[in-house]
Amino acid sequence: MAMNASPTPIPPWSPERLAARLPFLRRRAQLTAETRAFFTTRGYLEIETPSLTPAPGMEVHLSVFRTRFEPIMAGEGRDLWLRTSPELAIKRLLAGGVGPCFELARVWRNGEVSPRHSPEFTMLEWYAPGMSFSGLMDETEAFCRAVLPPRVAHQGVETDLALPFERLTMAEAFFRFADGLDLLATVRPDGEGDTAALAAAAAAIGAPAQAGEEWEDIFFRLLLERVEPKLGRERATFLTHWPAPQAALARRDPADPRAALRFELFVAGIELANAFDELTDAAEQRARFMRDVEERKRRYDNAWPVDEDFLAAIDHGLPSTAGIALGFDRLAMLASGASSVEQVLWLPLSLPE
Repeated sequence: MAMNASPTPIPPWSPERLAARLPFLRRRAQLTAETRAFFTTRGYLEIETPSLTPAPGMEVHLSVFRTRFEPIMAGEGRDLWLRTSPELAIKRLLAGGVGPCFELARVWRNGEVSPRHSPEFTMLEWYAPGMSFSGLMDETEAFCRAVLPPRVAHQGVETDLALPFERLTMAEAFFRFADGLDLLATVRPDGEGDTAALAAAAAAIGAPAQAGEEWEDIFFRLLLERVEPKLGRERATFLTHWPAPQAALARRDPADPRAALRFELFVAGIELANAFDELTDAAEQRARFMRDVEERKRRYDNAWPVDEDFLAAIDHGLPSTAGIALGFDRLAMLASGASSVEQVLWLPLSLPE
C-alpha cells in the first residue's frame, strides 16, 4: 500500500499567508518610520555598515554563517562571515568622530529559530557619545513609549508602559527571585567567576550544579529558571549591573569591579534589548577577546580571528559612549500584537520540520 504523501507546504508568499500577515507587516512599516523619526529628531545620524565582515562578533555561544570571498581578477580568497551585530563596525565610526548614530541592521545568527527567533533578523542599534548608563535607560524608556501602545502583551504576559520602568540590579534580582542567593559573592575581585562558590550557593537553594557545569553554566541556568520568568511583567524591567564575567563589551563598574555596566530590557516577558556603557580600554578589550577565542575553541572547537581593525580603532580613541542593541522584530511583535516573529517578517525563511 502506498504511503500517504506529506502535504505540500504553503509558501510564505502565497496570497492566503501574506494576507494573514499584512496587518502585522503594515504596523511594522509604521514602526520603522516612527523609529527613524524618533532618532533623527534627537540628532542621531542613520548609518549603514557592512554585512560581510572578517570577524562576525566575539560572543562565545553564537553560531555564525560563514562564506568565502574569491576575487575574480587578482588576489587571494579569504573567509568572511555574515555579521551577528553591527556593533564592531559602528564603534569604528564612533572612533572616527561620527557622533550619535543609529542603524536598522540586518544580522544573522545560525541555528536560531523559535517563535521569538529567526536566523536572519533586524537589529536596531544606537550609540550616544557622552551619554551616561542611566541616561541610556531614560532614552530607551522614552523610545518604547513613543513607538509602542500604552499596554503591550505577549503569551498572556502584559506590561503597562505608562508605569515607570523598574531598574533592578542582577544582584538584587538573584537575591529576590533565587532565594536570597548572593551572586556577587561568587565573583572574584579580578572579575572571574568562582565556580565552587556559585555551586555551593546553588546547592543551598535546592538547585545543585550538574556534572561539568562551570560558573557561567550555573549562572545562566539560574537566570533562565529563577529570574527571567519574573521580569518585565506588569512593569518593564531594566536588569542592570551584570556580573563581571558577563561584561561582554561593557565597562566594569568603578564602584564595584565584580559587576559590569550592562543592562537588558524585558517587556511583556520578552528580552528586548542589551546595552553597555561601552568599554574604551583597548588592552582590556583585547584580553577579553583572546579569552573568548580560547573559550570558543575549548567548548565548540571553532574560532575566528580577533578583529584587529576594531581594536586599532579602540586604541585610537573611542569616546565615552552608551550603546544598545534592540531586537526590532520583537519590537514589531509587541507593537502589532503578533504571537510569532514569523508574522512580522515579509518572507519568513521556510525551514524543514
